Amino acid sequence: MSRSAAPSWALLLVLCGAVFLEGIDIGMLNVALPPIRGELGLTTGELQWVMSGYVLGYGGFMLLGGRAADLFGRRRMFLVPLAVFLVFSGLGGLATEGWMLIAARFVTGVCAAFMAPAGLSIITTSFPAGPRRERALLVYSGTSGGGFSIGLVAGGLLSAADWRWVFFAPIAPALLVLLAAFPLVPKDPAPRQPRPRVDVAGAITVTVAVLLLVLTVEQAAHAPVLRTTGTLATALALLAAFVMLERRAPAPLLRLGILRSRPLVRAGIMGLLFTGGFFGFQFLAVLHLQEFRGWSAAETSFALLPMGADAVLAPTLTPPLVRRFGHTRVIVAGLLLAALGYAWFLPVGADWTYAAMFPGLLLVGLAFALVHGPLAIVATDRIAACEQGLAGGLLYTSFQFGAAFGLSAVTAVTTAAGGGNAPFTPLGGYRAGLIVPTAAVVIALLIGVLGMRERRPGRAVRSGRRVTGSTEPAGTGSVTRPK
Repeated sequence: MSRSAAPSWALLLVLCGAVFLEGIDIGMLNVALPPIRGELGLTTGELQWVMSGYVLGYGGFMLLGGRAADLFGRRRMFLVPLAVFLVFSGLGGLATEGWMLIAARFVTGVCAAFMAPAGLSIITTSFPAGPRRERALLVYSGTSGGGFSIGLVAGGLLSAADWRWVFFAPIAPALLVLLAAFPLVPKDPAPRQPRPRVDVAGAITVTVAVLLLVLTVEQAAHAPVLRTTGTLATALALLAAFVMLERRAPAPLLRLGILRSRPLVRAGIMGLLFTGGFFGFQFLAVLHLQEFRGWSAAETSFALLPMGADAVLAPTLTPPLVRRFGHTRVIVAGLLLAALGYAWFLPVGADWTYAAMFPGLLLVGLAFALVHGPLAIVATDRIAACEQGLAGGLLYTSFQFGAAFGLSAVTAVTTAAGGGNAPFTPLGGYRAGLIVPTAAVVIALLIGVLGMRERRPGRAVRSGRRVTGSTEPAGTGSVTRPK
């Protein structure tokens, strides 16, 4: 696609506006959880579902959403879910019962599952491979972090008045982004062949399987063992059936050959573990500061602001580091900082001042800047244009499954450590929960180090090209082209 610089960056601005709204939506809700619990009378398990309902819809439909962008057009799969996302984000503010809020969050999660991979694939197919695309992806990921950071502050201020404004406030900016997207998001090229065949059986099977997998992780902390085992067994059986269906389907939803891309698979696993640690940590931090220390929502918002440092660092610091050291080394450095940030809080005490917490929070924000964007670059590099949506869907599925895993694992550990009582009141429960994000990023770090050792003979990818003697630009390799 040939584009002048101005339209490309205007397009990026619109896509960043959408992902910013998604980030601010999550950030505002995080600090509004205690007021929501107070008014709607939710237990800790039900409160978790206010977050997990969104994650369930997001993770369950992400693979289908990513492939739909490839088959039915990236523009359509971006604009329509964005409009529905806008409506149901507002409807969440009208909820009078917990199930209403959870249902609204589930629908917005499903919309995000179609919108996010479509937006990512619009970037990877609109910007030429190399430094320009990498910078666009890093700006895109930094904008998401910026939305989360501003959401923390705005959520604290809005929920101090009424938590419902957390859902009403984004309506106007979301409408502006939607109106700006119509003229700027490029039209999809006219199909050169008959309408694509839809792998309906595969779509239904994998969506139900992923939904059940996420549900298994979500309910592991509080559901009976037999129920958890049953949903897990059903999910695994459906995944096995999905693989058999895809092997025989003439137009599969998921071309299994794409999983031969080691960078994509490695990025997905590291993304799952890193996101799980991040979401688990922030869930603990919010409830610890508000319920254990008695801080207000606004105070908590400003306290967690250092975690949003990636909004500034992702587009400014990360690109030169990637050019100098390569994606893998930057990701490994970020995972190391995340492990240090979480470990910093392991000995947290009741007498800790905010000055004692600040370095750990800043390390987490810096880690996000170094990991999130480069993972997206690694996962989509050398993937054919017709499968960019699928690659994005796979990556974002791992992110959301990681978020579900992090929330559930942290809840389970802190509940067990608290003896079944309010898990965030005993300081020992909080410390026990912190082991989960620390262990998750340490495992991701080991995977990253192994990947770095594996790449050493061929040397690193720098400045958008492979330094292996080949003149083929990144993004055009044939390793993962459809067969």
